[in-house]
Amino acid sequence: MSTFKSEAAIATEQASRYLQQLCKHFAHKRPVTFDAQAGEISFSVGDCRLKAEDNTLRLSLTAPNAEDMEQLKDVVVRHLVRFAFREELQVDWQDA
Repeated sequence: MSTFKSEAAIATEQASRYLQQLCKHFAHKRPVTFDAQAGEISFSVGDCRLKAEDNTLRLSLTAPNAEDMEQLKDVVVRHLVRFAFREELQVDWQDA
């Protein structure tokens, strides 16, 4: 079974903060594991891995098909933008 993969490196000085906010938010409804540097959220349409580096939040998504991948990107980015309302984040997905 093939999976679709996509990654984004988002420049922000709040990488760890946003990673933890996203994980805590989704932990109420989804299986989530995280610490200050890394996290993973399991959605019904795929998985999101997060990694906080100095000034970069790295997102790595996997989904079973293109339609689920688009839905996964949408959900993750919508919530990230909501938490990062103080700054304008640039999210450029690189599909693998």
